[in-house]
Amino acid sequence: MPERMPRRARTLAEFTAALAAMAPDADELAQFSAYVPQAGDVIITPFAKCGTTLLQQMFHQLRTGAAGGDMEFDDISRVVPWIEESVGLGLDLNAPQRAMPRGFKSHLAYPDLPPGLRYIVALRDPVAAFMSFYHFMEGWFFEPGTITPEEFLPGWENGGPNQRNYSAHLLSWWARRAEADTLLMSYDGIVAHKPAAIRAMAQFCDIALDDALLGLVEHRTSRAYMAQHADRFDDALQRIRSETHGGLPAGSQTAKVSFRADGSAREKTATPASVTQHITAMWEKDIALVTGHADFASLAAELEI
Repeated sequence: MPERMPRRARTLAEFTAALAAMAPDADELAQFSAYVPQAGDVIITPFAKCGTTLLQQMFHQLRTGAAGGDMEFDDISRVVPWIEESVGLGLDLNAPQRAMPRGFKSHLAYPDLPPGLRYIVALRDPVAAFMSFYHFMEGWFFEPGTITPEEFLPGWENGGPNQRNYSAHLLSWWARRAEADTLLMSYDGIVAHKPAAIRAMAQFCDIALDDALLGLVEHRTSRAYMAQHADRFDDALQRIRSETHGGLPAGSQTAKVSFRADGSAREKTATPASVTQHITAMWEKDIALVTGHADFASLAAELEI
């Protein structure tokens, strides 16, 4: 039987099959060394598409700032490694890192992480988070126009790592917002008040911060700078695996940086009204009663930096 030519999914079944094909095999699992936590470790763990890459970059530039910062990496998850995907991506979670404190990426909720560490979490409006994830996969894992946002929504709502969905993830961190080991911010607040977010992260991570380092980190986490260096922030390691294991064509471009280097925006699928209505109902059912906030804007206002 001839080998199938690489191509993106055109149905949900094909999309699910491509994701499943990227799972680690027995040989990879046999060589895996589990993460061994150390006191002072920092776990950057928003839900998917809620500001993880921005926070990874902010953290890494802060901790390497004394040496002028560090951009000598092919993927930000090479230097701030991704816990859940480390096996398939060939990342040694226990290898020495380029600077201290050690930092790691995750999308896990609090109950799924080792206790006693430091956790940085950004929360984002759920409609924006869902559509960002949809656009992230559109044109990479599935052909544009073949899977609608309405079709894609149930899979997103069913949950991320460990089957904890957006609501479960948010509520696990909301409950810890006053804990000294947790820095909880809103994604929009970070973007709107970048210097304050940098100061908050530096203080939380015990990193000395002066005006020069503040300026460097602010510059290197700007939209323009990250677009100019998009190859460091476009999931290079995941894209390679999606091609070698997931059967996807080479040369895919993720929409993590949602604008081109020349500053022009990429065309995106509009958010269907039915999706907004469904996610709004989810918020009312799962989150509003627990947090006392009728919508995300109200909740985010409580997290002003």
